[in-house]
Amino acid sequence: MLITPAAHTSRADGPWLFAPARQARRRVRPPRPAPPGATPPLAAVLFDRDGTLIEDVPYNGEPGRVRPMPGARAAVEAVRGRGLSLGVVSNQSGVARGLLTRERVAAVRRRVEELLGPFGVWAVCPHGPDDGCGCRKPAPGLVHAACAELGVDPARTAVVGDIGADLAAARAAGARGVLVATPVTRPEEVAAAEESAPDLLTAVRRLLDPEDAPLGSEDAPLGSEDAEGPPVQGPPAQSPPVRQSPEHRPAQGPAGGTP
Repeated sequence: MLITPAAHTSRADGPWLFAPARQARRRVRPPRPAPPGATPPLAAVLFDRDGTLIEDVPYNGEPGRVRPMPGARAAVEAVRGRGLSLGVVSNQSGVARGLLTRERVAAVRRRVEELLGPFGVWAVCPHGPDDGCGCRKPAPGLVHAACAELGVDPARTAVVGDIGADLAAARAAGARGVLVATPVTRPEEVAAAEESAPDLLTAVRRLLDPEDAPLGSEDAPLGSEDAEGPPVQGPPAQSPPVRQSPEHRPAQGPAGGTP
């Protein structure tokens, strides 16, 4: 049976969810309890979109401007190859600002899936920083909605992103947060990250094989065999950010950048 993507909202003011037809979703068997003190086995990985899976182009609604981040294809395929659930959690305040439509957000999603393959769910916050919603990261709503759609426990879920709001959303939802820094990641966000990796593929490899390569907060870049390009490095010591998408940040005061 052909499964066509469908978009729906969990409630009138909640996040947008783009997912396979509900009647065709795979039922998830309840996990076996982990031994006391042990970390529950990973069941799902949720990725931030801009700056993590694809290059951060502010308020992008054009599929032709989608460019995968280095290692993105290999990282996603590694998760898919282990049979784990995949999802995307993304703030898109361009909708609230009148710069994007639902159709443009969906068009970019389709292009990402053409390049990286299908995801089990996309949870998108269409609200602005001042709307007071419960889904815009760093709030946990997107993570909760994605986990509910996938049928997984947040405690068995990892969220991979490039800024502190991604990790804060994961923490608030009871999931793991892993930081992959880019040139726009703030030094204080890097310092505060409990788990981090120097590039996306390394982050996924360490999530899948923690005993072989545990995640840490002080990582040296590892070599990558991925043909998409070299690993993404942490922010250079004296190099200013190339991009600073307002979408990526909560509203700031006068000294904190564009709201």
